[in-house]
Amino acid sequence: MLHLNADHVYYCSKLLLCFQLDQENPGPPPFSNRPLSAAAPGPVHKKGKIRMVKGLIFDCDGVLFDSLQANVAFYSAALEQLGMPPIAHDDREKIYLCHTVTTPELFEAILGPERLDEALRVSRSIDYTRFIPLMVPEPGILDALARLSSCMPLAVATNRGGSMRDITRHFELDRYFKTILTCKDVERGKPHPDMLLLASRQLGVAPEELLFVGDMDVDREAARRANIRFVGYRGNFADAINIDSHEQLFDLVEQL
Repeated sequence: MLHLNADHVYYCSKLLLCFQLDQENPGPPPFSNRPLSAAAPGPVHKKGKIRMVKGLIFDCDGVLFDSLQANVAFYSAALEQLGMPPIAHDDREKIYLCHTVTTPELFEAILGPERLDEALRVSRSIDYTRFIPLMVPEPGILDALARLSSCMPLAVATNRGGSMRDITRHFELDRYFKTILTCKDVERGKPHPDMLLLASRQLGVAPEELLFVGDMDVDREAARRANIRFVGYRGNFADAINIDSHEQLFDLVEQL
């Protein structure tokens, strides 16, 4: 039984609805980290007047990297040490949590609050670097980051925790980003706006002059609460800019 808070109930209920729809219209395989609540990718789309973009914030999982296999393998390893079965490939509720929430939130949802401290101790004992080879950079992302970082400040805002340091080092992300923020840098992770507002301050760019590139509903909701325009990566989010590739993002920024 999952122990979900109000935010998780909302997003998981959307996921379960999409699962029902998937039975009639099969979607991506279980290890695809595309937003299950989004329709098929569409062209760049924008509504309303767009202000000049002076900075960009990126989510990590599903935007910079296809990382779901790494996340599921890591959490499965921790759960097995806790005497629990690994996460099944068809367990969409838990797979969704692997891609969207912080580590404490995931363990509390799966194990309950009474085993949270134990689960965190176990997870900290696992070397995440062994799972990094399972992470694959999204197509065109490194070239896009090199080009974009030459003309405006960039940031990462991710619900990941300590593993982001190893990922940053492995892929040499420091050369592209002025600031890299994780759930450890704020009191509340996404969908709360704290991380995006902190990124805005550290970049020195007002929220209304930023874009946040994400792929999940929690990303869109965090952007809405922070008053930052949201760019849906490989999704079809209503009232947002939607892109199919990072090359489109570069072209979009050039046009604004």
